[in-house]
This record gives sequence, C-alpha cells and structure tokens, in this order.
Amino acid sequence: MILPLREAVADTCGGKAGALGALLRAGLPVPDGFVVSFSAYLAAVRDLDLGRFAGEPDGLDAVRQGIETRPLHADVIDALGRALDGLGDPPVAVRSSASNEDTGQASAAGQHESFLAVHGAGEVADAVRACWASLFSPRAIGYRAVSGRDERPSDDPAMAVIVQRHLDAEVSGVMFTPAGPDDATRIEASWGLGPTVVGGTVTPDTYRVAGDGSVTRTVADKPDRLDRRGTRLVVSDVPAGIRDRPAIDDATATRLAELGEEVAAVMGGPQDIEWAILDGRAWILQARPVTAAPPPPPPLRPSAASGPAGATLTGTPGSHGTATGAARIVRGPGDFARVHRGDILVCPYTDPAWTPLLRIAAGVVTETGGVLSHAAIVAREHAIPAVLGVPNATSRLHDGTLITIDGTNGIVTTTNAS
Repeated sequence: MILPLREAVADTCGGKAGALGALLRAGLPVPDGFVVSFSAYLAAVRDLDLGRFAGEPDGLDAVRQGIETRPLHADVIDALGRALDGLGDPPVAVRSSASNEDTGQASAAGQHESFLAVHGAGEVADAVRACWASLFSPRAIGYRAVSGRDERPSDDPAMAVIVQRHLDAEVSGVMFTPAGPDDATRIEASWGLGPTVVGGTVTPDTYRVAGDGSVTRTVADKPDRLDRRGTRLVVSDVPAGIRDRPAIDDATATRLAELGEEVAAVMGGPQDIEWAILDGRAWILQARPVTAAPPPPPPLRPSAASGPAGATLTGTPGSHGTATGAARIVRGPGDFARVHRGDILVCPYTDPAWTPLLRIAAGVVTETGGVLSHAAIVAREHAIPAVLGVPNATSRLHDGTLITIDGTNGIVTTTNAS
C-alpha cells in the first residue's frame, strides 16, 4: 500500500505521483518521498456507502466526515511510521494524486488538498485522510462536472497521496515549457513557498526564455511571502528594499528553462512544472501536461486609460476570449450567493474553493496572480476569459456595473468605473 516515490506509476498512484516517479528514475532533482497508493484508499472506503449523499442536503459533508474520521488501519499506520523514519522523520509535504488528476485532458489544478510542513506519523495520517476526503469537496465535484465527469461518488476517481520532504524554498514558482520550436519557456517566480504563486495571492515576476537563450522579464511588486516556521506556515511582509527586486536572475531563468526541457523530454510533451530553489539548487515539485495554452503576454502599455465612454483597466491576459456581464465583487465565501449565471467575477484572487463559481461566471478579473496560477489554468480549461493582476479592481469597478473583459489582450472596459 505504501511504496517509494521512485517506484510510483500512474496506474496505481495517480498522474502526479507517476510523473514524479518517472522524473526520479530519470535522475532529475525531485525531493525524495513515498506514496500511499490507490489500494490504501480503496481499502479504507470499501464499506462506506459513498452514494448515500444523493438527494440528501448534508450528504456530501457526511461522506467527507466519514472518511476524515475513520481511523487508518494499524498496518497502514505502521507502514507510514517506517516510511517516515526512512526519510529521517523530517517535515513533509502531503499532496493529492488522484486517478483523474494531472492528465492531458484535465489538470484538476488546486482542486484537491495539499499540506506543507507536516510532521510526525499522526499528523501525516490526518493529512492523508483529508486528501482522500477532498475527492468529495464541492470544488472537486464541480470541476469534474464541468470536465464532463459524472458527479456520483460511485464513479469518482481513487486517491493516492504523495509524502515528500518539505523544502524551505527561498524562491519558487511555475514554468510552462514551450509548445513548439517557435515558443518560449514561460516562468513565474516569487519569494518563499510556492502557494503564493500557484494560488494567485501574489503577482509574480514573469520571464520568457526564448530558444536562442535570450531572456525577457517583467518584475512585479511582491509584498509578502509564505514560509515554514516549525510546523506552521507563516505569511510575512517582504522588506521594502527587495519587494521589487527580481526573484531570480537571467542565468537562473535560463537554468530553469533547461531543466524544463529535460522534464518535457522525459514526459513526452509540454509540461506545467512547479519548481523551488533552495541553497542555489533547483528542484521539481510537480510536472503535468499543459492542458490549455495561455494567451501571449501583452505589449507594454499604461495600466489604465479613460475616455468619453468610461474607463479601461488593464492586466495580464489569463484566458482567451471576451465576455460582457455584470461585475460581481466577490471578496470571500460570504459573497458567493450573490453570483448569478453570466456575471463577471471581480475578486482579489481566486482560491481553489471558488471553482464552483467558474461553472456559472462568464469571466474573471483578479487583483493579483499570474497566468500560470491555478485559477488561470482552470479558467482556460472552462473556456472563460480571465484578466489577472488588475490593481484595486474590487474598488475601481462597481458591483452590478456592466463590464466587458478581453482575456486575450488583458483589457477590462466599463462605463462606470472610478
């Protein structure tokens, strides 16, 4: 039920673990770890009535609670302890690896649970159960529905769980390898641990590394960072003097692009890669197929312009297409009920828990985040336009105002903005 990450394959451990196993076998830099395979999950839920939530208002919560509170079998607990001891019992990252996750058709980016800075067999066991239960979260079921998968629990995928050494990254980010010979490697980077970039809570630095090795970069203001403090994750302010410094230099961007080429060669196609740098060494944390290519970067232009018709706000093109609808200011879950089909979400950033809103929204505008973030990936997979990194969008746009967004060019227009 538990095997070394190096031995993982997609059929028994899911696409995420299978990819990391392949990269380890190819000699690429992936943090060591192990996998709790599908068989452990299937054994744990074998006698649970996963179909009981049908027609019951609180049935979905009951399914998740049943999985999260069920004790792991003693043999699994013992195996977890031995596997952790084999790593030296360090802090670990515990991450989902579902059977329909990280495929060429659907990334399921951010839809299942992941945990950083976990320590000890008991805490790891809790995190494993939480990963299993996340198969039945509203966001995961909503994502599968939009992706054309049945919502019935009996048809849900199995869940394996990756347990790896936690890296206290100095810099981290995401990289998309080129889709063709004329394309460039796209890299996003920020200080500290990766969730700020993949979650879109910080607008990252962006880099394009062309085939001839030339590097083009845009440096962002990165006001905060996420780091481990013991077994806690702490958000802290970045000192004013380095907020707008490049997170990586051009040589490092080139080195990451070269590493990305190696990953793509092993995996057989363009890859969406999460990476981290610690003590000057680059590590691969995840690699999956690129499911939907992002729009090209915009030309240099002012951040806003106004004219007789109103105002134009600009940001980063996140997902192709245009849409017109009522701006709906969403600052948190308390605003979810106010969103109607055809509205344009305007929010600070889009947490993965907000995925069900993308089933009804006509488009998305965020104040922070990059084109390689989870929200942008899911928007592209759902084929709705997105414009990212529009400063103060939730205050500059008024709730209910009719706006048009152009996700291909990163433009938001309105007749009533301030």
